[in-house]
Amino acid sequence: MTEPSFGAPSWFGAVSPPLRAPGTAASAAALSQIDPTGFDRLWRSFMSARVLLALALLGLQLSAHGLGQPVPLWLAGASLGYVVLTVLARLLARPRGPGRSFDSQWLFTAGVDLLYFGVLHGQQVAGIQYTPLLALPVLMAAILGSRALALGTAALAALVLLGDATIGARGVLSGSTTELAQAGLLGAGLLALAWLTNTLAMRLSREQEQGRRTRAEAQLQSLVNNLVIEALDDGVLVVDARYTVRAANPAAHRMLGSDQEVTPDVFSLADSPVWIQLMDVVRLTFLHEAVEAVDVILHHEDRHAVRLRVRTERTPSMGTQGAELCVMFLQDLREMEARLRTEKLASMGRMSAAVAHELRNPLAAISQANALLAEELAQPGQQRLTAMIRQNAERLAHIVDDVLDVARAQGPSDPCEVVDLHEEVEAFVDEWAAQHRTGARLQLELLAPDLLVQFEREHLRRVLVNLLDNAARYASDRPGAIQVVTQAIRHGPVVLAVWSDGAPMEPSVERHLFEPFFSSESRSSGLGLYICRELCERHGASIAYERTSRAQQERMVEGNEFFVRFRRAPGGHSSWNLEELANP
Repeated sequence: MTEPSFGAPSWFGAVSPPLRAPGTAASAAALSQIDPTGFDRLWRSFMSARVLLALALLGLQLSAHGLGQPVPLWLAGASLGYVVLTVLARLLARPRGPGRSFDSQWLFTAGVDLLYFGVLHGQQVAGIQYTPLLALPVLMAAILGSRALALGTAALAALVLLGDATIGARGVLSGSTTELAQAGLLGAGLLALAWLTNTLAMRLSREQEQGRRTRAEAQLQSLVNNLVIEALDDGVLVVDARYTVRAANPAAHRMLGSDQEVTPDVFSLADSPVWIQLMDVVRLTFLHEAVEAVDVILHHEDRHAVRLRVRTERTPSMGTQGAELCVMFLQDLREMEARLRTEKLASMGRMSAAVAHELRNPLAAISQANALLAEELAQPGQQRLTAMIRQNAERLAHIVDDVLDVARAQGPSDPCEVVDLHEEVEAFVDEWAAQHRTGARLQLELLAPDLLVQFEREHLRRVLVNLLDNAARYASDRPGAIQVVTQAIRHGPVVLAVWSDGAPMEPSVERHLFEPFFSSESRSSGLGLYICRELCERHGASIAYERTSRAQQERMVEGNEFFVRFRRAPGGHSSWNLEELANP
């Protein structure tokens, strides 16, 4: 019996069937996939052997008759009937399972064999000894049946031998002592053979069942490990002493900058000079002990550098050649820092709420003092100054309210203001373009005139200023590098898109775009896009990002696009609708 192998898990290179979900269903599926058919094959082998033996015996008798040795006609008919019975048993009989009795099947399998071979043993056709054939039904009952059935079949075979020795070929009730002793010894041998064969068969069956359970558990555990490793946010690499990567999960491919669909399943860290620091970590792991934690930087040519924290473990020797493997665990330091910043959000929210409450009283005092001062001042220049104070105090009050809303984690609420998207976007974009002197660099395309949406005017301006500032920071100086488009989707929301021809974002940056305190630049607070998302959700809108292509100077250029989907105001539908954007 082949014992189950517990070498490297299947994720290290062996192929295993896919797992849909861990649990009872998956366990049953795994067990069903490895259930052996050994007993069925053994049953069919016995049945096929009986057919071949029956044909051989029939052919032997026909050959003896052809050579002039008389064969009784009834014996030839019995041999032909035995062939028919063995063929029917091969086609119609079904195994009951190891260790069980044949039930009624015993009559037309081992029982028929015992009767037919006993007749052949008594007739001694053509002087041939058929005694060894009596061991066949005994072996069949011992291997495929229960112990009681095996011993009973052996006892019947022993009785046949003793009866034949007693009656004799001449039909007289006298037999020599030698013949009786020989028949007794043969019968005892058949009983011992039945007991020993059945004991070995039962032991083998138990070991096979234990092996099946062990293999099922090992395969299920391997499948679960594969599923967990594939879904990990941390990268996992399995590398040998020659720097060959035996396995890598999707997160590791992203960190290495390799294309999982193009890169072969087995590749080398020496294939790219970017990975030379990882090769040094592998070398240290095999020379000394496992590396607890070391920071490396992968300098890619076509994107920003990736900072990783690497930890390694060395596996024991596996296989006949004693090969060891280095398992590397990769963590993106930027994502770790993002998680740390996110964990600070709760405390920052409480602090922001406290600061906002403290700011309200000074703002109220400033507003009241400014109002009283405005009544005393008559010069136009002084009036303009008080107006500026009033406007900025009101703006600060709005910011305080928004910070309090974010800190209190308020859900979406029904907006109390309805704005004309075409008019507001055009006015603010013109103001922003004049302030930043963008010229032809900024293009405005308004395709949703006279369409009202539910959004507060000041919040819309704050969303636009964040999106336009981000676009200007990364866009080129070419005409049409920044494009602002409004579009009404047929039977759907109204879309405001801000597109720029900047470079593609790193996957680690894209995954955390709308999280608080996350930014790819050290000078940024990382709250701009987060506040945009909170303001959009508060008004029943949504904001998202995609990498899309737009026309720039009569050619299609890829760029980064942020788009906001607004809710239409009741009764605010335009008299016409446009088709949905190709890449909204």
